[in-house]
This record gives sequence, C-alpha cells and structure tokens, in this order.
Amino acid sequence: MKHRQIGNLEVSALGLGCMGMTGVYGASPDKGEMIRLIHGAHDRGVTFFDTAEAYGPFSNEALLGEALQPIRDKVVIATKFGFDIDLETGARTGGTNSRPEHIKAVAEAALKRLRTDCIDLFYQHRVDLNVPIEDVAGAVKDLIAEGKVKHFGLSEAGVRTIRRAHAIQPVTAVQSEYSLFWRGPEAELLPALEELGIGFVPFSPLGAGFLAGKIDENTTFEKDDFRNLVPRFSPEARKANMALVGVVKGVADRKGATPAQVALAWLLAQRPWIVPIPGTTKLHRLEENLGAVDLDLTVEDLAEIDAEASKIDVQGERLPEAVLKMTGH
Repeated sequence: MKHRQIGNLEVSALGLGCMGMTGVYGASPDKGEMIRLIHGAHDRGVTFFDTAEAYGPFSNEALLGEALQPIRDKVVIATKFGFDIDLETGARTGGTNSRPEHIKAVAEAALKRLRTDCIDLFYQHRVDLNVPIEDVAGAVKDLIAEGKVKHFGLSEAGVRTIRRAHAIQPVTAVQSEYSLFWRGPEAELLPALEELGIGFVPFSPLGAGFLAGKIDENTTFEKDDFRNLVPRFSPEARKANMALVGVVKGVADRKGATPAQVALAWLLAQRPWIVPIPGTTKLHRLEENLGAVDLDLTVEDLAEIDAEASKIDVQGERLPEAVLKMTGH
C-alpha cells in the first residue's frame, strides 16, 4: 500500500469510511463480519479509518474501537464532534453543538468508545453558526495540549472558516464530498488547502456508490437507506446521470479496470495530498477499491475524463436541503 501525507499526518493512500457498517444504508450488517472486514482492510495495508459519534449514534465508534484495539498502535483513527447529541442517551435534536465544553465532553466519551487514550484526527463534523470557529479551534487546541487529540480537522467547511480556524490551531485535514459526481471543491477549496498545506479527505468518492456502475434508475434502496432522501438519487436524476457512469466505464474497459477503480484513481490523480475514504461492507468491494491505488491513469486518460465529464450537467442536489444548510462557508 502506498502512503500519503495529509498535513503532517502520514496515512495509507486510501482510507476506509466506516459509516455504512452500522446501518446508514439500511439494516445494520453483522458486527462480526464488520470486524473481520476492518481487520482485512488493515491486512491489505489500510491504516486510516474514519468514524463519527453521529454514526449510530455511538455504535460506529464502538465497533471501530473493538475492531482496532489489537492493532491500535498501527492505525490512524479519525472521528468527529459537532452535532447536538445527548451523551447519555444518544438522543439528538438534529442541530449542531460545538460549544467548547460540549466538544471536550464528546472527546472524553469518544476515547472510551474507541478504547484509546488519544484521538488521532478530531474533525468538527459540521460548522456551528452559533459558535465562533475560533472558540472551536481553541477547544481542540486545549485537547491537543492535554494529549487527548493529535490533529484537528474540519468537515464541510468553507474557505473563510478554514482560514480562521487554522490561525488558532493548524488544521491537518478537511473532509468534504468530492468525486466526478460532485466537483464543487475544485473552485475555491483545493487552491486554499494547497496554499495552507492542509490535506483533503473526500467522502463519498464513488458518489455514494453511483460511480461504481451498479445503480441505475430502476434500483430500489432499502427503506432506511439515506439515499432515498437525496435529490441526486431520485429515479429521474439517476437516469440522467448515467451518462457520467458511461464516461468512467469507457476508460475502465480500456484499462482493464472497474468503474470504481477509475473513479478513485481519478481522485488520487488530482493532488498528492488527497486521501479518499470509500466505504464498503463487503471484502470483494474493499479489494476492488484498493486496486485503484496502483491504477495508472495517463495524462491522456485524465484529459478524456475531464473533457467528457464537462459535457454532462449532473442532475439533483448532492444532499437533502436540511443537510446542505449545515455546510459552513
């Protein structure tokens, strides 16, 4: 497995997004199978694992903590704070909460669930418009000084917010959606991260599965699958957006690869400090995804993808409206 630097943190070139392991895409998979999958990822060179208190809530962190405890010193764990979740009951209001005292309480609870004495990368999950970002960065700075956190991250934050936070406590990584399915970060975010020396961790690097080529307008999701709420996954939008899958598939066929591998290799080719975190609950998909690290897309391949993709107007918002309002700029 190749490695990359995000900020001053070294991780495997692909990480593993663990959100789907506790039911976000429908029924929760078998816990034992997920622990074996996490171990399988590490056996294949993955050192970077992504979770959050909000996934469950709490159950995803607990799963990851149990799975990684035997190899804790060999991996990097990223988790997140920032939603208004009761730390005793797991009840949530749906709003944000990044008050400094809440951040510190979330960190203490996460340390217990993750069975560790230090969180490697602690992201603010969503910007809290009621709390100055300087106060948020200051709270994480305190946690770093106490040895409970190593690195500070931001998720779905805009450039102004990132700059203000970075001035108080250096930001190691920013996590946001980025793929051929959503290229919004290219305009302002990527240039700013390059300037500041901050790494980028794209979530949904396969467009929540769409770019893998296994979903079309006739696909039916489980009733609890969050994609049922996403405008981009309406049957009409999926039908229109299949043209983008066709672009990826054309290159994949020529390279003897899969569409998922081409989509991930395309992301890896954009900057050397980009580390995607595709999620999966299946070992064969994990192995497929990891094959992207060694897939060499030529300058001509990349130019072809960009030229063909630029002709396609992707239909539908990437997230439900209520969630989009929480992205901070």
